Amino acid sequence: MAGFVKVATLGEVPPGTAKQVRVDGRLVAIANVGGTIYAVDDTCTHEDESLSAGPVVGEIIVCPKHGSRFHLLTGRVLSLPAVRPVRTYAVKVEGDDILLSPEPRPGQGMPHKA
Repeated sequence: MAGFVKVATLGEVPPGTAKQVRVDGRLVAIANVGGTIYAVDDTCTHEDESLSAGPVVGEIIVCPKHGSRFHLLTGRVLSLPAVRPVRTYAVKVEGDDILLSPEPRPGQGMPHKA
């Protein structure tokens, strides 16, 4: 597994928001939930829509296109029309820097169609 990569700063992702970042060619949504940063695939598994463009409601990120909801901690899908989870990524915060593992966590979420 590759080391962690700096993808943003805390100032770029205020609490209650998400931001799209790219790491090793993957689009990832990083979200700030009350000062804790989470990371999931940025593409909704129902249709190719950016999750980071949708609202963050507690520990849930909502797809702006059809309203599918995903749990930021586990990647689990919580509402239709999506039925497949998104992958999650390990995150570290060092000072003001947000660092992301470029590899999805094993066993969580399903790969999105290429």
